[in-house]
Amino acid sequence: MKEKAKNYIISIVIALAVGSISALLTSDNMDLYSEITKPPLAPPSILFPIVWTVLFVLMGISAAIIYGEKRNKSDEVKAALTVYAVNLFLNFFWSIIFFNMRAFLFSFIWLVALWIVIIVMIIKFYKIRPVAGILQIPYLLWVTFAGYLNLAIYLLN
Repeated sequence: MKEKAKNYIISIVIALAVGSISALLTSDNMDLYSEITKPPLAPPSILFPIVWTVLFVLMGISAAIIYGEKRNKSDEVKAALTVYAVNLFLNFFWSIIFFNMRAFLFSFIWLVALWIVIIVMIIKFYKIRPVAGILQIPYLLWVTFAGYLNLAIYLLN
């Protein structure tokens, strides 16, 4: 039981660290969101850190669930966690591309790649443990919404 709890804690901390470090690296440019023309349905900036914290916790929980299956399905688990790592990489750099580089079109293309990887991750997670895949659906929905915002911001600015 201690080992399982440790795995969950480590997994959640890794996911939160990815989000936190990315946010830290873009913190000097977050005022961009208040300066640009935003589309209808654009949420207030205070909502983003709340939503992302929840999503990173869910990512960590899902990854820990998958990691816990390594004895039974080692090749599938390795493949699923590799896709998860690619997801974290893409997620980490999106905000840097959007906020620091202000490359709205490129960040949208990057986000589409992230969206595809999330779908692959959900499928791989679901095949190993359905609950792990289901826990990623809010993340997919949020990134879909982020895609709308990102594309609209590119078009409006």
